[in-house]
Amino acid sequence: MSQHFNIHIQPFLDFLKFQKRYSRYTIDAYQADLADFAVFVQASFGELPIKAVTAVIVRSWLAGLKEQGLAAKSINRKISSLRSFFKYLLRQGVVNASPLSTIVSLKTSKRLPQFVDDRDMETLFSQVEFPDNWDGQTQRLIMELFYNTGMRRAELVNLKESQLDVANRAIKVLGKGNKERVIPISSQLLSSLQQYIKAKSIQLQAANRQQLLVSSKGKMLYPEYVYHTVKRYLSQITTIDKKSPHILRHTFATHLLNNGAELNAVKELLGHSSLAATQVYTHNTIEKLKEVYKKAHPKA
Repeated sequence: MSQHFNIHIQPFLDFLKFQKRYSRYTIDAYQADLADFAVFVQASFGELPIKAVTAVIVRSWLAGLKEQGLAAKSINRKISSLRSFFKYLLRQGVVNASPLSTIVSLKTSKRLPQFVDDRDMETLFSQVEFPDNWDGQTQRLIMELFYNTGMRRAELVNLKESQLDVANRAIKVLGKGNKERVIPISSQLLSSLQQYIKAKSIQLQAANRQQLLVSSKGKMLYPEYVYHTVKRYLSQITTIDKKSPHILRHTFATHLLNNGAELNAVKELLGHSSLAATQVYTHNTIEKLKEVYKKAHPKA
Protein backbone atom coordinates (compact mmCIF):
# COMPACT_ATOMS: atom_id res chain seq x y z
CA MET A 1 0.00 0.00 0.00
CA SER A 2 1.16 3.52 -0.79
CA GLN A 3 2.82 5.20 2.20
CA HIS A 4 1.08 8.44 1.25
CA PHE A 5 -2.21 6.75 2.14
CA ASN A 6 -0.99 4.47 4.90
CA ILE A 7 0.09 7.27 7.24
CA HIS A 8 -3.42 8.76 7.15
CA ILE A 9 -5.63 5.66 7.11
CA GLN A 10 -4.83 4.42 10.62
CA PRO A 11 -5.45 7.81 12.32
CA PHE A 12 -8.75 7.97 10.42
CA LEU A 13 -9.73 4.49 11.63
CA ASP A 14 -8.81 5.50 15.19
CA PHE A 15 -11.04 8.54 14.76
CA LEU A 16 -13.94 6.28 13.73
CA LYS A 17 -13.30 3.98 16.68
CA PHE A 18 -12.73 6.43 19.51
CA GLN A 19 -14.56 9.57 18.38
CA LYS A 20 -17.42 8.26 16.24
CA ARG A 21 -17.60 4.98 18.18
CA TYR A 22 -18.28 2.90 15.10
CA SER A 23 -18.49 -0.89 15.46
CA ARG A 24 -15.50 -3.09 14.65
CA TYR A 25 -17.33 -4.50 11.61
CA THR A 26 -17.99 -1.03 10.18
CA ILE A 27 -14.37 0.00 10.75
CA ASP A 28 -13.15 -3.19 9.05
CA ALA A 29 -15.32 -2.34 6.03
CA TYR A 30 -13.88 1.20 5.86
CA GLN A 31 -10.35 -0.17 6.14
CA ALA A 32 -10.91 -2.67 3.32
CA ASP A 33 -12.41 0.00 1.03
CA LEU A 34 -9.56 2.46 1.64
CA ALA A 35 -6.93 -0.24 1.19
CA ASP A 36 -8.49 -1.24 -2.15
CA PHE A 37 -8.45 2.36 -3.35
CA ALA A 38 -4.85 2.89 -2.19
CA VAL A 39 -3.72 -0.25 -4.06
CA PHE A 40 -5.50 0.98 -7.20
CA VAL A 41 -3.86 4.41 -7.02
CA GLN A 42 -0.40 2.96 -6.50
CA ALA A 43 -0.80 0.41 -9.31
CA SER A 44 -2.16 3.01 -11.75
CA PHE A 45 -0.28 6.18 -10.80
CA GLY A 46 2.63 5.13 -8.60
CA GLU A 47 3.46 6.89 -5.30
CA LEU A 48 0.95 9.68 -5.81
CA PRO A 49 0.68 12.26 -3.00
CA ILE A 50 -2.74 12.17 -1.40
CA LYS A 51 -3.27 15.84 -2.31
CA ALA A 52 -2.95 14.88 -5.96
CA VAL A 53 -5.95 12.51 -5.93
CA THR A 54 -8.63 13.98 -8.19
CA ALA A 55 -12.25 13.20 -9.04
CA VAL A 56 -11.02 11.74 -12.36
CA ILE A 57 -8.92 9.19 -10.47
CA VAL A 58 -11.83 8.28 -8.21
CA ARG A 59 -14.17 7.88 -11.20
CA SER A 60 -11.60 5.67 -12.91
CA TRP A 61 -11.54 3.40 -9.87
CA LEU A 62 -15.34 3.28 -9.67
CA ALA A 63 -15.63 2.51 -13.38
CA GLY A 64 -13.29 -0.44 -12.90
CA LEU A 65 -15.41 -1.75 -10.04
CA LYS A 66 -18.52 -1.48 -12.21
CA GLU A 67 -16.82 -3.36 -15.04
CA GLN A 68 -15.96 -6.11 -12.55
CA GLY A 69 -19.69 -6.51 -11.92
CA LEU A 70 -19.75 -5.09 -8.39
CA ALA A 71 -23.28 -4.23 -7.29
CA ALA A 72 -24.31 -0.57 -7.12
CA LYS A 73 -24.98 -0.90 -3.39
CA SER A 74 -21.43 -2.14 -2.77
CA ILE A 75 -19.94 0.62 -4.93
CA ASN A 76 -21.96 3.22 -3.02
CA ARG A 77 -20.54 1.92 0.23
CA LYS A 78 -17.02 2.43 -1.13
CA ILE A 79 -17.94 5.95 -2.23
CA SER A 80 -19.21 6.61 1.28
CA SER A 81 -15.96 5.30 2.79
CA LEU A 82 -13.84 7.53 0.57
CA ARG A 83 -16.10 10.54 1.16
CA SER A 84 -15.75 10.16 4.94
CA PHE A 85 -11.98 9.68 4.64
CA PHE A 86 -11.41 12.83 2.58
CA LYS A 87 -13.80 14.81 4.76
CA TYR A 88 -11.60 13.84 7.70
CA LEU A 89 -8.43 14.81 5.78
CA LEU A 90 -10.01 18.15 4.90
CA ARG A 91 -10.70 18.89 8.56
CA GLN A 92 -7.13 17.88 9.42
CA GLY A 93 -5.75 20.26 6.79
CA VAL A 94 -4.10 17.42 4.85
CA VAL A 95 -6.01 18.26 1.65
CA ASN A 96 -7.47 21.52 0.42
CA ALA A 97 -10.51 20.00 -1.28
CA SER A 98 -12.24 16.63 -1.44
CA PRO A 99 -12.14 14.77 -4.78
CA LEU A 100 -15.49 13.27 -3.77
CA SER A 101 -17.33 16.61 -3.87
CA THR A 102 -18.48 15.99 -7.45
CA ILE A 103 -18.95 12.21 -7.16
CA VAL A 104 -22.58 11.10 -7.15
CA SER A 105 -23.72 7.77 -5.73
CA LEU A 106 -25.17 5.24 -8.15
CA LYS A 107 -28.90 4.72 -8.36
CA THR A 108 -30.06 1.49 -6.75
CA SER A 109 -33.33 -0.33 -7.20
CA LYS A 110 -35.53 -0.05 -4.12
CA ARG A 111 -36.58 -3.56 -3.24
CA LEU A 112 -38.92 -4.36 -0.40
CA PRO A 113 -37.18 -6.01 2.55
CA GLN A 114 -37.69 -9.76 2.53
CA PHE A 115 -39.19 -11.34 5.62
CA VAL A 116 -40.29 -14.75 6.85
CA ASP A 117 -44.02 -15.42 7.12
CA ASP A 118 -45.32 -15.61 10.69
CA ARG A 119 -46.63 -19.14 10.10
CA ASP A 120 -43.16 -20.25 9.04
CA MET A 121 -41.64 -18.75 12.18
CA GLU A 122 -44.22 -20.64 14.23
CA THR A 123 -43.17 -23.82 12.43
CA LEU A 124 -39.53 -23.14 13.29
CA PHE A 125 -40.11 -22.99 17.04
CA SER A 126 -42.83 -25.64 17.29
CA GLN A 127 -41.76 -28.32 14.81
CA VAL A 128 -38.10 -27.98 13.85
CA GLU A 129 -35.81 -30.07 16.06
CA PHE A 130 -32.71 -28.47 17.55
CA PRO A 131 -29.86 -30.79 18.66
CA ASP A 132 -30.15 -31.99 22.26
CA ASN A 133 -26.76 -30.59 23.28
CA TRP A 134 -25.13 -27.25 24.11
CA ASP A 135 -24.93 -26.18 20.47
CA GLY A 136 -28.64 -26.93 20.05
CA GLN A 137 -29.56 -24.80 23.07
CA THR A 138 -27.40 -21.95 21.81
CA GLN A 139 -28.73 -22.15 18.26
CA ARG A 140 -32.35 -22.05 19.41
CA LEU A 141 -31.64 -19.00 21.55
CA ILE A 142 -29.91 -17.31 18.61
CA MET A 143 -33.07 -17.73 16.52
CA GLU A 144 -35.37 -16.68 19.37
CA LEU A 145 -33.34 -13.58 20.21
CA PHE A 146 -33.20 -12.37 16.61
CA TYR A 147 -36.92 -12.88 16.04
CA ASN A 148 -38.02 -11.54 19.45
CA THR A 149 -35.78 -8.46 19.53
CA GLY A 150 -34.80 -7.54 15.95
CA MET A 151 -31.22 -6.93 17.10
CA ARG A 152 -28.26 -6.90 14.73
CA ARG A 153 -25.78 -9.77 14.47
CA ALA A 154 -22.96 -7.74 16.06
CA GLU A 155 -25.28 -6.79 18.92
CA LEU A 156 -26.17 -10.42 19.59
CA VAL A 157 -22.58 -11.65 19.42
CA ASN A 158 -21.50 -9.02 21.96
CA LEU A 159 -24.39 -9.52 24.39
CA LYS A 160 -23.29 -9.73 28.03
CA GLU A 161 -25.10 -11.44 30.88
CA SER A 162 -25.25 -8.05 32.60
CA GLN A 163 -27.40 -6.70 29.74
CA LEU A 164 -30.28 -8.96 30.74
CA ASP A 165 -32.66 -6.93 32.90
CA VAL A 166 -34.64 -9.58 34.76
CA ALA A 167 -36.64 -7.14 36.91
CA ASN A 168 -38.00 -5.27 33.87
CA ARG A 169 -38.07 -8.32 31.58
CA ALA A 170 -35.90 -6.64 28.98
CA ILE A 171 -32.51 -6.66 27.29
CA LYS A 172 -30.26 -3.62 27.12
CA VAL A 173 -28.65 -3.58 23.69
CA LEU A 174 -25.57 -1.58 22.78
CA GLY A 175 -26.06 -0.54 19.17
CA LYS A 176 -24.29 1.57 16.58
CA GLY A 177 -22.36 4.50 17.99
CA ASN A 178 -22.53 2.86 21.44
CA LYS A 179 -26.15 3.95 21.76
CA GLU A 180 -28.04 1.88 24.29
CA ARG A 181 -31.66 0.88 23.80
CA VAL A 182 -33.96 -1.28 25.88
CA ILE A 183 -35.94 -4.07 24.21
CA PRO A 184 -38.73 -5.84 26.12
CA ILE A 185 -38.81 -9.63 25.87
CA SER A 186 -41.43 -12.27 26.58
CA SER A 187 -41.52 -14.12 29.89
CA GLN A 188 -40.87 -17.33 27.94
CA LEU A 189 -37.67 -15.97 26.38
CA LEU A 190 -36.56 -14.56 29.73
CA SER A 191 -37.04 -17.97 31.34
CA SER A 192 -35.08 -19.65 28.53
CA LEU A 193 -32.19 -17.21 28.97
CA GLN A 194 -32.12 -17.69 32.74
CA GLN A 195 -32.05 -21.47 32.33
CA TYR A 196 -29.26 -21.13 29.77
CA ILE A 197 -27.15 -18.98 32.10
CA LYS A 198 -27.68 -21.46 34.95
CA ALA A 199 -26.78 -24.42 32.73
CA LYS A 200 -23.67 -22.60 31.55
CA SER A 201 -22.38 -22.25 35.10
CA ILE A 202 -22.88 -26.00 35.66
CA GLN A 203 -21.94 -27.56 32.30
CA LEU A 204 -19.25 -25.10 31.18
CA GLN A 205 -17.48 -24.05 34.35
CA ALA A 206 -14.57 -22.54 32.41
CA ALA A 207 -16.92 -20.55 30.17
CA ASN A 208 -16.62 -16.82 29.58
CA ARG A 209 -18.73 -15.48 32.45
CA GLN A 210 -19.38 -12.13 30.78
CA GLN A 211 -20.74 -13.32 27.43
CA LEU A 212 -24.40 -14.25 27.37
CA LEU A 213 -24.16 -16.76 24.53
CA VAL A 214 -21.10 -18.99 24.19
CA SER A 215 -19.91 -21.94 22.12
CA SER A 216 -19.64 -25.49 23.47
CA LYS A 217 -16.06 -24.58 24.42
CA GLY A 218 -17.29 -21.63 26.48
CA LYS A 219 -15.93 -19.05 24.07
CA MET A 220 -17.51 -15.96 22.51
CA LEU A 221 -19.49 -16.81 19.36
CA TYR A 222 -18.00 -16.06 15.94
CA PRO A 223 -20.19 -13.89 13.67
CA GLU A 224 -19.83 -16.56 10.97
CA TYR A 225 -21.21 -19.22 13.32
CA VAL A 226 -24.27 -17.06 13.98
CA TYR A 227 -24.78 -16.41 10.26
CA HIS A 228 -24.57 -20.10 9.31
CA THR A 229 -26.89 -21.03 12.18
CA VAL A 230 -29.58 -18.68 10.91
CA LYS A 231 -29.12 -19.81 7.31
CA ARG A 232 -29.37 -23.50 8.27
CA TYR A 233 -32.64 -23.16 10.18
CA LEU A 234 -34.32 -20.69 7.84
CA SER A 235 -33.55 -23.07 4.97
CA GLN A 236 -35.82 -25.60 6.69
CA ILE A 237 -38.87 -23.35 6.84
CA THR A 238 -38.77 -20.82 3.98
CA THR A 239 -37.87 -20.52 0.30
CA ILE A 240 -37.03 -16.79 0.32
CA ASP A 241 -33.75 -15.88 -1.39
CA LYS A 242 -31.88 -14.43 1.55
CA LYS A 243 -31.52 -16.32 4.80
CA SER A 244 -29.45 -14.17 7.14
CA PRO A 245 -29.68 -12.60 10.60
CA HIS A 246 -30.77 -9.35 8.94
CA ILE A 247 -33.76 -11.14 7.43
CA LEU A 248 -34.92 -11.93 10.97
CA ARG A 249 -34.52 -8.23 11.78
CA HIS A 250 -36.78 -7.47 8.79
CA THR A 251 -39.19 -10.16 9.99
CA PHE A 252 -39.33 -8.71 13.51
CA ALA A 253 -40.15 -5.22 12.20
CA THR A 254 -42.65 -6.35 9.58
CA HIS A 255 -44.59 -8.60 11.97
CA LEU A 256 -44.81 -5.78 14.53
CA LEU A 257 -46.20 -3.34 11.97
CA ASN A 258 -48.57 -5.92 10.50
CA ASN A 259 -50.00 -6.39 13.98
CA GLY A 260 -50.60 -2.71 14.63
CA ALA A 261 -47.37 -1.43 16.22
CA GLU A 262 -46.68 2.29 15.80
CA LEU A 263 -43.85 3.22 13.43
CA ASN A 264 -42.04 5.33 16.06
CA ALA A 265 -42.08 2.43 18.52
CA VAL A 266 -40.57 0.08 15.92
CA LYS A 267 -37.94 2.72 15.14
CA GLU A 268 -36.87 2.78 18.80
CA LEU A 269 -36.82 -1.02 19.06
CA LEU A 270 -34.62 -1.31 15.96
CA GLY A 271 -32.29 1.45 17.09
CA HIS A 272 -32.72 3.49 13.91
CA SER A 273 -31.46 7.07 14.07
CA SER A 274 -34.15 8.34 11.70
CA LEU A 275 -37.72 7.39 10.88
CA ALA A 276 -36.86 7.13 7.17
CA ALA A 277 -34.89 3.93 7.80
CA THR A 278 -37.92 2.34 9.45
CA GLN A 279 -40.51 3.48 6.92
CA VAL A 280 -39.35 0.92 4.35
CA TYR A 281 -41.19 -1.72 6.39
CA THR A 282 -44.51 0.05 5.96
CA HIS A 283 -44.46 -0.96 2.29
CA ASN A 284 -44.65 -4.61 3.31
CA THR A 285 -47.58 -3.74 5.55
CA ILE A 286 -49.37 -1.98 2.67
CA GLU A 287 -48.79 -5.00 0.42
CA LYS A 288 -50.30 -7.23 3.10
CA LEU A 289 -53.36 -4.97 3.30
CA LYS A 290 -53.73 -5.15 -0.49
CA GLU A 291 -53.75 -8.95 -0.32
CA VAL A 292 -56.43 -8.89 2.38
CA TYR A 293 -58.48 -6.43 0.34
CA LYS A 294 -58.28 -8.55 -2.82
CA LYS A 295 -59.31 -11.69 -0.97
CA ALA A 296 -62.06 -10.17 1.15
CA HIS A 297 -63.72 -7.36 -0.80
CA PRO A 298 -66.42 -8.41 -3.32
CA LYS A 299 -65.49 -5.59 -5.71
CA ALA A 300 -61.72 -6.09 -5.52
